[in-house]
Amino acid sequence: MAETEKPKNTAKPAPVKKAASKPAAKPVRSTTASSATSDAPAVAPKAVAKAQPSKGKADNVKAKVKSDMNDFKAQATDSARAAATKGKDRATEAVGSIGKLIRDSAAQIDDNVGKQYGDYARSAADMVEGFAGKMDAKDIDALADDARHFVRKSPAVAIGAAAAIGFVLARLVRSGGKDA
Repeated sequence: MAETEKPKNTAKPAPVKKAASKPAAKPVRSTTASSATSDAPAVAPKAVAKAQPSKGKADNVKAKVKSDMNDFKAQATDSARAAATKGKDRATEAVGSIGKLIRDSAAQIDDNVGKQYGDYARSAADMVEGFAGKMDAKDIDALADDARHFVRKSPAVAIGAAAAIGFVLARLVRSGGKDA
């Protein structure tokens, strides 16, 4: 088994570099035993400098990138705000339509089930239409703040509502795909 072992970390001598054409200002002598007997000066390796733009050019590039990023952020914000406004308008119309549908169904509910249940339907229609009106009156930022406040106040209800909305949307997508 000793025959198959490899030697551990053998030190290799450092490659010898040729001295530069310019002599060093002060010769540097090493105090190690092997170089103490040598009179040749030890030359420190020169650091390789990377090509970097001058300070003014770097600042200009940074400023341009920062400006471009701010422009992109502003465009993205404007696009998101426009999409949210369009979505809010569609949702307001949909909720208003649901309120009208409930109100229109109240007469049939009166005839089929009873006046008391028809009154419940009218009350529900009033609430839905009132919600649509409030939603239409608020801007996107106010709606987002209201949603954040609601989620912080009652996270369990918010998660349940999100799950229910997701289920309804999934059903709508599935049923739309079969008809097409």
